[in-house]
Amino acid sequence: MGIRVIKTAVAAIAAIYTAMYLGIEPALSAGIMAILGVEVTRMKGLKSVSIRFVASVLGLFFGSLIFTLLGFQYWSVAIFIMITFPILARFQLKDGILTSAVIVFHIFDHGEVNGALIANEIVLLLVGLGWATVINFLYMPKEEHGLKQLREETERMFGEMFRQMALTLRDPAHLWGGEELLAVEQAIGEGSQLSLRSKENRLWGHEPYWAIYFEMRKQQLDSISSMLTDLAFVYEKLPQNEWMAQLLEQLSGDVKSEVYRGGAERKLYEMKRRFKEMRLPATREEFEVRATLYNLLREVERYLSIAKRLQKKPRETVVK
Repeated sequence: MGIRVIKTAVAAIAAIYTAMYLGIEPALSAGIMAILGVEVTRMKGLKSVSIRFVASVLGLFFGSLIFTLLGFQYWSVAIFIMITFPILARFQLKDGILTSAVIVFHIFDHGEVNGALIANEIVLLLVGLGWATVINFLYMPKEEHGLKQLREETERMFGEMFRQMALTLRDPAHLWGGEELLAVEQAIGEGSQLSLRSKENRLWGHEPYWAIYFEMRKQQLDSISSMLTDLAFVYEKLPQNEWMAQLLEQLSGDVKSEVYRGGAERKLYEMKRRFKEMRLPATREEFEVRATLYNLLREVERYLSIAKRLQKKPRETVVK
């Protein structure tokens, strides 16, 4: 049983008892309003309650007008639906159509429109949607632990991918299944969704670290995918393979470190200098492999530049 089910049950029973205490009829409808208003985040809950309240008030106005002019006939309900529902949808209030229909059907069931009945329906809305808002704000599960776990999993798999690429450079015949590539893509996707949920649960003082972090990892994963494409064309072992393997091993360790110290970047610039000072390739095969290695080096540079765009946040953590 999920936490949302528990929250919905609490909101519904609280709304029903409150309506009974205030003498609002039918009290069960307050429970329906509360059920519809409970959401997975505070921001979504506030938006949902606002839309449902405005839509219901508009529906109450149109329904009262139509029933007063045309009478309380069943075909009048069809007229109400054909007029009101498109208007609500046009003004981005379609999520409130159901609550609006519940309120208007109460009016129709009484067979008259008067001030006391309209006041009863308004209070019914306030009680049901009000309790939904209270429950939404009282408790929302904390995402921090899950976000940290996804970060650790992402960094672990990034490190393993760099390690496997280093092994391939040292031995082009080395076989690697590549299962981390799919797993880390899923972890980054889950992290992005969870960071969005965390943002929607903080109406003020939002910490943007997690959204930036997983967006950065997503871009870096694209860079790693390009590295793997280049690596597929390294079919011969050259001395430069070892240089690149050492750089990737440096990244494998740096990605798990809390603070980026620039070791991989210094090694990268040293390799670029050495590439420029090397003699020209003696064979076509050496030319092709060295060109591929240089492309791989440029891709590592892009990977590091993505990390540098992550500015320091209050956490004082710079991610690699």
